[in-house]
Amino acid sequence: MRFDWLWAQSDKIFHLLLWHLYLSVTPILIGLLLAIPAGWLVSSMPRVKGVILNLFGLLYTIPSLALFVLLPPLLGTQILDPINVVVALTIYSFALLVRTVCDGLDSVPTDTRQSAFALGYRPVHQFFQVDLPLAVPVIGSGMRVAVVSNVSIVSVAALIGAPQLGSLFTQGFQLQFLTPIIAGIVLCIVLAFCARLRGRGRDPLIKPLAANKGIKYV
Repeated sequence: MRFDWLWAQSDKIFHLLLWHLYLSVTPILIGLLLAIPAGWLVSSMPRVKGVILNLFGLLYTIPSLALFVLLPPLLGTQILDPINVVVALTIYSFALLVRTVCDGLDSVPTDTRQSAFALGYRPVHQFFQVDLPLAVPVIGSGMRVAVVSNVSIVSVAALIGAPQLGSLFTQGFQLQFLTPIIAGIVLCIVLAFCARLRGRGRDPLIKPLAANKGIKYV
């Protein structure tokens, strides 16, 4: 382990860490914004819900490298454009989170929904003021899984030249130099661990909903 090399490359490594964080978290936020209305719609169709969720689940089976290579001609972007990685990971995040949203909504007690209906809640108001806040614990758990998954998958994008911690892996492999490889692995683990801790009860898009209802989740 060459600590002198790490010190000399600290600015570059920090830059790659910031890119890795951006490419990991941004798709989660976009995926959640898409998954909430989609999950609501799917959960309202119990007869076909299983089929639709299985179809969404197939999106997650697409090999990440193949998706990174396939997207540029479809989007009209350059192969090195980070938007390709964001779009690909948004697809994966959506595939994970739409099922999580459905599971969260299914966890809302029927009595609670009936009480909301009896109180005159309209469907949209009931969703945002009753169903979604009560689904926060399940959705929060799914978000943490998605974040950790993205932190891992982003590294694969180094093979198409996208700047992030995976670039340390390719650099170390090309130079037959273990230090950048070890540094990349350690930083990915630390980033995933910190993201998971940061997400415990603090998911930025859904915590306010939980707070309004006095809900805690772990």
